[in-house]
Amino acid sequence: MAALKAFRAIRPVPGLASRVAALPYDVMNSEEARRMVEGNPYSFLHVDKAEVDLDPSVDIHDKRVYDKARENLEAMREKGWLKKDEKESLYIYKQVMDGHEQVGLVGCVSADDYMNNRIKKHENTRKDKEQDRISHVKHCNANTGPIFLMYRAQEEISEMIGRWMKGNAPIYDFVSEDAIEHAVWVLDDYEIIKSLISLFSGLDSLYIADGHHRAASAVEVAKMKRRENPDYKGDEEFNYFLAVLFPHNELRIMDYNRVVKDLNGYTAENFMEKVNEKFIVEKFSGKGQYKPDEKHTFGMYFDNKWYKLTAKKGTYNPHDAVGSLDVSILQDNLLNPILGITDPRTDDRIDFVGGIRGLEELEKRAAEGMAIAFSLYPTSIEDLMAIADAGEIMPPKSTWFEPKLRSGLFIHDLD
Repeated sequence: MAALKAFRAIRPVPGLASRVAALPYDVMNSEEARRMVEGNPYSFLHVDKAEVDLDPSVDIHDKRVYDKARENLEAMREKGWLKKDEKESLYIYKQVMDGHEQVGLVGCVSADDYMNNRIKKHENTRKDKEQDRISHVKHCNANTGPIFLMYRAQEEISEMIGRWMKGNAPIYDFVSEDAIEHAVWVLDDYEIIKSLISLFSGLDSLYIADGHHRAASAVEVAKMKRRENPDYKGDEEFNYFLAVLFPHNELRIMDYNRVVKDLNGYTAENFMEKVNEKFIVEKFSGKGQYKPDEKHTFGMYFDNKWYKLTAKKGTYNPHDAVGSLDVSILQDNLLNPILGITDPRTDDRIDFVGGIRGLEELEKRAAEGMAIAFSLYPTSIEDLMAIADAGEIMPPKSTWFEPKLRSGLFIHDLD
C-alpha cells in the first residue's frame, strides 16, 4: 500500500506564481541560472540555486550557498511572496505542452515507502549529488522541489480529480516562457482527500519518473531527523516528502540522445566497417534528420550525413528487460566496444542531449567539434515500470520526461 498525505503547502500568492515558478535546479548550470534570474527577484532559483546571488568564485557546494538558500526562502516568506496554507490539502497540477496534457496530484509520500521499495527506482544515484540536496533540504528545513512520481492509472482516481477540476476554479493558471501551460487547484475537501488517500493505499507501488537524487536526499534527511528525535511517532512532517503523482498513461518519455567527441582512433572507413558488424547501416535519403520511429533502430549523424542503424539479430537478448533497451543496445554494441565509452556516467568524451532540444541540436554539436551523434527511440513507460518492478536499474540517461515540473509552486515544511 502506498501512503499519501495532505499537507499545508508554502506557495506563491496567486499574482506571483508565474514569476516564482522555475525549472528544476538540475536542468541548468549556474551560469544559465544567473541569466534566468536577471530582472526577476521572485524566481525560485534564488532558493534552489542560491549561488546566483553569490560571487561566481564561490563553489556551488560551499556552505554559504545553502545559507543563502535558507535566507532567500525566509525573505520570500517575510515579504509575503510565499504564504503557508492554513489547512492541510492536496493540490492538482495540470501541465499542457504542445497539446499534450498531464494532470498530477500534489501531496506528500512516505520515506518508509521509499526505504521499503514501495516507491520504486530505476536509476542509481551519485553520492555527491545526493549530498548537495541533503545539505539544501537541511538548511531550508523544507522539500523545495517535488519528486516526479507515477502510478498505474486508476479510473476512480482520475474521475475524482477531474470532477474537482471541473467544479472549481484554479488558483494559478499561466503559460511559462517555454509555452507550457501550468494550472493548479487546491483540493481542500476533507472527505475527498480521505477518499483519495484510501485509493492510493490500494496501490502496490509508486514509481520515480524523475528526481531520484531529490528523493534519496529527502529520505536521508528523514533518517537524520529520526535520529535527532528518537521518540518520533511517525506522523511528523519530516517522515514525508513532496511529490507530484501522475497516472502512467498521461506521461510521455522523449528521446535521450548521445554525442561523442572522437572515433577512438579509428579512421572513418574502419569505424563504419566496425558498425556494420552489429548493425544494418542505411544512408538516410529523406529530408532533415533521421528520427527513429521504432525500437532497436537508431539515427547516426556522421561526416555531415545521417544514417539509419538497425540492430542485427544476436546483438541483444529480447528476454533481458535492461539489455534489450535501445540505450543498452547502443552502449553494448557500439559506444563501448567501438568508441571505448566504458562508463557513460563518468566518461567526458560523451555527452547527452535531451529530446526537447530537437535533432538539430545534434547537428549543431557536431559542427562545434563532436565527431558523431546518435538519435534514439524513446524508452517506453511500460519498460520503465517493468524494470523497476524487477528491481533492476536502467543505464544512465535512459529517460527524458517533458514537461518538467516547476519548482516553487509547492514547498513542504519539515516542521
